[in-house]
Amino acid sequence: MIKKQVDSVDRSRSRAETFILVLALAMIAGIVVVVCAFGVNFIAGTANPVGDSSPASSSDALNPGRNAAVTLDSQATISVTGDVIGHMSMVKAAYDADTDSYDFNNIFTYIQKYTASSDYSIANLETTLRGTEDGGKYRGYPLFNTPDAIADALKNAKFDMLLTSNNHCYDTGGRGITRTVEVLDKAGLDHIGTVLTENDKRYIVKDVNGIKIGMMCYTFETGEKKGGSKSINGILMKPEDAALIDSFNYNRLDDFYGELSERITAMKNEGADATVLFIHWGEEYKTERSRIQKNMAQSICDLGIDVIVGGHPHVLQPVELLTAGDGSHKTVCLYSTGNAVSNQRKESAKIKTGHTEDGCLFSVTFNKYSDGRVIVADTHLLPTWVNLFTDADTGKKVYRIVPLDKSVEDWKSAFQLNDVSLKNAEESYRRTVSITGKGMTQVQAYCRGQAKAIVSGSDAQ
Repeated sequence: MIKKQVDSVDRSRSRAETFILVLALAMIAGIVVVVCAFGVNFIAGTANPVGDSSPASSSDALNPGRNAAVTLDSQATISVTGDVIGHMSMVKAAYDADTDSYDFNNIFTYIQKYTASSDYSIANLETTLRGTEDGGKYRGYPLFNTPDAIADALKNAKFDMLLTSNNHCYDTGGRGITRTVEVLDKAGLDHIGTVLTENDKRYIVKDVNGIKIGMMCYTFETGEKKGGSKSINGILMKPEDAALIDSFNYNRLDDFYGELSERITAMKNEGADATVLFIHWGEEYKTERSRIQKNMAQSICDLGIDVIVGGHPHVLQPVELLTAGDGSHKTVCLYSTGNAVSNQRKESAKIKTGHTEDGCLFSVTFNKYSDGRVIVADTHLLPTWVNLFTDADTGKKVYRIVPLDKSVEDWKSAFQLNDVSLKNAEESYRRTVSITGKGMTQVQAYCRGQAKAIVSGSDAQ
């Protein structure tokens, strides 16, 4: 009797232990499934929320299994950085008295590797190229006029397109608008935001690796007089000049959305597979998006834009994944790219936190599949910081964009930093992660998950 009781207890214990073992194995298998679903690069990204040193392109994410019906046909990555501002101290630093010429190339020494690796790279030109004809002079803040050599340097740094619609695009009047376009054309740089004539096309549909990306660029107006005269940055524009700038009025946003809708249709009629809006908006020196930015972004998402990239605040702002009101569409939005390069230093800027020294190279990867679908398959944000130092040989200031790439083990030697500048670079990285990290993690998870679902056949099209 006692033995039967013991045997019964042993059998019950054995069944319980077996159940626990099976349950444990099931839990482990579940964890493996979750890891596989999100991908190794995403899991690593939680420790480095702004992303890896290059956009994820692991073979399991981009190539289908043997029995998958949908295959990846092509892939295109575009990258955009923030404001390239022509402060006078930067102009003076670029001047060579021996040749009476300007050279801005050393600004982009370290970032060029990253812009070159992208399929199409973009920057915001926060100045005009008015030249010195007819008594013109090179000037910095508040009315910018920068030597043409800045366009050559950007071209040499492997940028493909410049954004020209911003609050400083009218600093040197109508001639500043048209000559800037002429200089960029001569340099072989694409551009959107301002045009030579009112009848010129106001957007670009660019074929990048077989994917047609429709892009447009707008800036905010600062007011309007009776009779319809507009102003940019407080400067009243002639009607014929205003017609050359893509701009919007905060007080007439319905008109803006209507125009955007028409242009989206026009771009799609030209074969655009995806759409991107570059927009100058928001409040300067605010690291959080404003209420109006958030509301505008949602309305633009509702129109079907795939990606929104903002500028103007001169500091980085968050990244967000937006969902259209009817649930049919999602939009990736970076509210502000910050400064690419400027003289806005924490010692002299309006804010003393160093945020105006911070920027990024924001990359978006589009995938095109055999069934014709094009999606935002990945995003990546490379933090950047501007190192300002004095050259020991020439005694001149040097402005240099430093890519804060975590895959580079020794920033100090790789980017010629001293102890102080290394500390500042590390602080810049932390600032950028604190602003953009959470949003980037969310966006990357969605985009990479969507790409995996398509090639595995598990998506609900």
